[in-house]
Amino acid sequence: MAGLGDPPGGPPEGGPGGGEDEYRSVVFDESFIRAARLQEFSAQERIADHAPAVRRRAPLRRGLSRQALILVVLIAVAFGTAIYMGVRHPAQSPSVRAAEPVRMTVVPLAPQGRVPGAADVALLYERSPAAHFRTAAEGVPLPGARRTAHFSDDQVMSALTTAKDYIVRSALDPGVLRGEEVRSVRVLLDPDQLAQFDASFERPAADGRHAPTGWLVRFDPARAEPTDDEIRVRGSLRAVESDASTLEVTADHTMVYPLRPPGDEKARASLFTVRRELHFRFDRDDLRLHQTQLVASYVQAGPLSCAEDSANHLRPLLAGQTARTGGPADTDPYTTDDAGGLCGTLAKSAQPAV
Repeated sequence: MAGLGDPPGGPPEGGPGGGEDEYRSVVFDESFIRAARLQEFSAQERIADHAPAVRRRAPLRRGLSRQALILVVLIAVAFGTAIYMGVRHPAQSPSVRAAEPVRMTVVPLAPQGRVPGAADVALLYERSPAAHFRTAAEGVPLPGARRTAHFSDDQVMSALTTAKDYIVRSALDPGVLRGEEVRSVRVLLDPDQLAQFDASFERPAADGRHAPTGWLVRFDPARAEPTDDEIRVRGSLRAVESDASTLEVTADHTMVYPLRPPGDEKARASLFTVRRELHFRFDRDDLRLHQTQLVASYVQAGPLSCAEDSANHLRPLLAGQTARTGGPADTDPYTTDDAGGLCGTLAKSAQPAV
């Protein structure tokens, strides 16, 4: 039997309590209401303004959209790149050009007669063209450093200083001259040239690429040794900018060594002359690391015998000796790497008049 006040068929469908269970899961909480795009005007607003019953609300801001976020990131990246490129000038970018193999030529100069000698080295110097040369490293003065279009005064001076260090270590160091030391020269070279340097001393060859005497000055210890007297030197250094990322230094020096037979301090001394023209190249990494690329080495040395190999060691002719008969080593014009067969005559005016 139906309850009191209910219709005979029970509560009407859709009325209070009739379909309540069907909509029980729908909850209109505060966030749902705030997110609604339409909002009903109040009764007072409708009376005062004669406005419609509802109005459209402005969309709720929930932060940046994905497209806006991507745009912000792109702008930030572009701005950062512009700052980086402005701070890092294009001329400051390191050179990517690899160091070239060194081209080297060693020309022995044969005397026309007996090599002059004397017990007094000072007398030999006084009567030779080296009378007014400076001693040792003093004969390798540094010129004034002037900035170039792309290199500062300090960078030019760094190139000149490194070139001087190479000359002093490779031609004036007693250990190098006696053939006992090569590392002090090696550490000044660009890493790209170390393989060629090492191969030159492991497998010396007169091929224009692997002559130890193209890298440095050293005497055959079984043939001659420097005396305790000072070496005389005269020459010049010149730096120029070859391009926006490269400095080049040309060194041209004549060095005169007083020599005696090894272990015989009572023997007469003689003078041995080496003329070296070296071409150095510096990129910005070389300047920063105090190293260099040796591009070319041209050496004239005497008195020597043209018949003897001068690629590995210099084998000087000492006081009273004469050059062996015979010409230089054969030259094969069909071999592109063959740089042998070069020889000259040492002028009499280049030796002491004793």
